[in-house]
Amino acid sequence: MTLVSCLVVTLIVWTISLIRSVRLRAVVYSLPIPMTLVLLAAPTVVDGAQLLGVVALNLFFVVVAVAHHRFGWPILVADAAGVATYVVLGASIAAVAPWPLAPTLTAVVLGWIAANAVLARRPGDDGPARPDPRPAAVKLAIAFGGSVLTIALGGVLHGLVVTFPYAGVLVAVESRADLPQFCRHFAYSCLGMIAFVATFAVAQTSSRAAALALAWAAYAVCAGLLLVLRAAGARVARRRP
Repeated sequence: MTLVSCLVVTLIVWTISLIRSVRLRAVVYSLPIPMTLVLLAAPTVVDGAQLLGVVALNLFFVVVAVAHHRFGWPILVADAAGVATYVVLGASIAAVAPWPLAPTLTAVVLGWIAANAVLARRPGDDGPARPDPRPAAVKLAIAFGGSVLTIALGGVLHGLVVTFPYAGVLVAVESRADLPQFCRHFAYSCLGMIAFVATFAVAQTSSRAAALALAWAAYAVCAGLLLVLRAAGARVARRRP
């Protein structure tokens, strides 16, 4: 991946750092922009493995949140543990490849439904994100330097490079005070990424540009549906005595 990719990842992290809503941070992070850059830069064949990569991406944030909040590890150490977890899972998934699309998609979607059903029953703090006190120039420099390192690391993962947490490594640092809350919201928003990957996998035998256009359309439809479902759930919750 190129300097353009580094700049895009830096821009994503910078944008997320400016957002005070943790829920909106998760939505912005779920935009499949890094995925698109990877698929444009390399002729990666997408199958069920990348769907499992979205699951591994969720586990990355869970590991960082647990290590930092429950065990009190420094955020950079917790981040490293999350990356190591993703790399190990990615290598394991790649070793079993190819993964058939339809059964893997079914399993991942059922897992998404089950996970969000459990999370919906647990109370969560939906307050605003706590601001990072570091100067803007320092945060921007860290974001760019971190993007260079994560892009270099992601390059060793072959097919699972598509879902590697390029911006996620830095977003976890930026959102360290609100990581449990971020994990809950990303677990919900990531369905759009699943739709993106599945659509691209189906359409990739045609032109790559057409497959990406269809994948983005699927993401937009799915993201819109998630917003509707969340709004409907909020209305039902307000009507309860």
